[in-house]
Amino acid sequence: MTDAGTPASTGKRIEFTPRAIVLGCLLAVVFTAANTYLGLRVGLTFASAIPAAVISMALLRAFRSSTIWENMTVQTVASVGGAMSSIIFVLPGLIMIGWWREFPIWESMVICVLGGVLGVTFSIPLRRALVVNGGLPYPEGVAAAEVLKVGSPGADQDESAVRENKIGLGVVMVTSIISAAYAWLAAAKVFAGEAARFIKLPASLGGGATGMGLGMQFALLGAGHLIGLTVGLAQLFGLMIAWLIAVPIMTSPDYVAWITGLGLDSVAGNLPAAGQQVCETVAGMGSSVNTTNCFIAQAPSAEELATAVWRNEVRFMGAGVIGVAAVWTLLKLAGPLIGGLTSALAAQARRKSGEVLDRTEQDIPITLVGILSLICLVGIAGVLTAFAQASPALAGSTAVLVAGGVIYVVLIGFAVAAICGYMAGLLGSSNSPVSGVGILAVVIASVFMLGVMAAAGAPADPAFVAYALIITAIVFAVAVIANDNLQDLKTGQLVAATPWRQQAALIIGVVAGAIVIPFVLNALNKAFGFEGGPIGIASEPLAAPQATLISALARGAISGDLRWELIGVGALIGVAVIILEMILSGLSKGKVKLPPLAVGIGFYLPAAVTMMLVVGAVCGWIYEKRVARTAYAEVAKRMGVLMASGLIVGESLFGVFNAAVIGATENEAPFAVFNLGESWPDMTVGLIAFAVITVVMYQWTRSRASKV
Repeated sequence: MTDAGTPASTGKRIEFTPRAIVLGCLLAVVFTAANTYLGLRVGLTFASAIPAAVISMALLRAFRSSTIWENMTVQTVASVGGAMSSIIFVLPGLIMIGWWREFPIWESMVICVLGGVLGVTFSIPLRRALVVNGGLPYPEGVAAAEVLKVGSPGADQDESAVRENKIGLGVVMVTSIISAAYAWLAAAKVFAGEAARFIKLPASLGGGATGMGLGMQFALLGAGHLIGLTVGLAQLFGLMIAWLIAVPIMTSPDYVAWITGLGLDSVAGNLPAAGQQVCETVAGMGSSVNTTNCFIAQAPSAEELATAVWRNEVRFMGAGVIGVAAVWTLLKLAGPLIGGLTSALAAQARRKSGEVLDRTEQDIPITLVGILSLICLVGIAGVLTAFAQASPALAGSTAVLVAGGVIYVVLIGFAVAAICGYMAGLLGSSNSPVSGVGILAVVIASVFMLGVMAAAGAPADPAFVAYALIITAIVFAVAVIANDNLQDLKTGQLVAATPWRQQAALIIGVVAGAIVIPFVLNALNKAFGFEGGPIGIASEPLAAPQATLISALARGAISGDLRWELIGVGALIGVAVIILEMILSGLSKGKVKLPPLAVGIGFYLPAAVTMMLVVGAVCGWIYEKRVARTAYAEVAKRMGVLMASGLIVGESLFGVFNAAVIGATENEAPFAVFNLGESWPDMTVGLIAFAVITVVMYQWTRSRASKV
């Protein structure tokens, strides 16, 4: 008797095949490129497992022998595109601090590969604790399993399932084209890419400034649809605290006078000679200041004032919120972590005693896991040694730096693997706190660097900042792959896949993703550059919000000028949010939640980005409510996920293409045929066009679902 989904004529279990590996690698390259651009532009990446599964089922249908497990393998390899690309939350920091001028190909690849494979091996002992026995929902893993079940040959599918698979592929392709076309129109200056309004508040409200924006990008709309209403509203809560409370207070004249200890006349003019600190403060807020004689030449506009304070101060409060939330998650995981490790060791003991484990319980043997981990750690030690020896400031402390770096990777890497795995199970891979744990990790790495500097009697040097970023990048790679591995393993559990084959497939996907990342990064760096670093050909650099914040944290901690008081305030806010979340969850019996990490993300993502994410989350909620009572409700929900994925892929791939054209032509706006999109009339036209297209796409997606 054969497994469901296995061709009866052969009796073989077709799962880990060369064609699945090749197709998975090709999709991994595409999704990695798309996610790299999206992450640097807006600070978000998306899970690529579901669109990869749909594409796989459509293409492998040409082979009569294809099975649900073979599609599972393609999805597992390709899902690295949504995971490994998150390394861009750290690596651009080395450009920003001036350590690298471009991304070295081999060094970048090795960091990704070694950290990524460790992410697989570190998460294997967590499978039983978090996937099998954790009771976590794994929303994206469950959704991917449902897509595979209805679309794979041999999975008891009828004609409607075959039709859904074909229609789903069409939805992905059409929405990708629409998203890319709109991005091209925005690049051609036909529509505004963003609508924003900033105001100065009256004196009765403190006299500060604030504002709000809306990024008209279909990639953001799609990402908002995927994160869901709970996370979207939590991000809105963080946005409101940041822009309706923190920014107005911290831009008010009274606040500036208070933090400097000096009076400040809000009218531009001469300041006393003792007011140098005031001049520097106001200069940081965006005003035109002659700091030699302390004369404010021009008061900052509301936009300059609000955005500068948010960038230089409020985002550090968000870092405090995220750090506290990450620690809280780790504390809650202590029990499951110990249980998962002991379960893995027990399984290995049973295997050695001759007991045959059920196929769905067969991980990569723990002995081989240990060997792979050791090989990776030796390779990491080699990378760190070469890095330290290349810098005169670090060479004398090489032994301490390498030993401490490896220990750091082991301890912090396993901890963040557990945190991200847990959050992937709770909220999904797209919402897992990889950037949050990166912030926590870089602070710990910076403290380690301070200890080495103190022991060696060495002064602060950019080399120590660069070293902290390198080991943080390795830990980041561990975190994002562990996050992805556990989500895929949940999908595999639901379709009865073999865990060790999935884990091997993910290792292959890590290599495929690592190969493309440095090339895409170099193209984007040449075309745009990164905020805080050298400007590229285009005048507007990529925001790279996480990399900007993480590099600023490392530089500030090591140089001694980090605004710890702001991080402390954010930490207190994080504690308050955790308490509030516990109260709400208790009163509603778990129905109302306020994820602290999502609140922190609302602090430090640009307002225009967060608002569109919230809009996307609300649109997705309305769409699912409207289809909930139809006969095709579940199909419509799956089509909505595919629509959102297509929107992300289309715009992101156009972004990579745009960067390549900018680099080749050395023209910062090669598609700018028109000169619109800069004023409110143009923004209004863009808003109307964006809203109309959004409504039409949702209606069209629903109609396509009704055809299944």
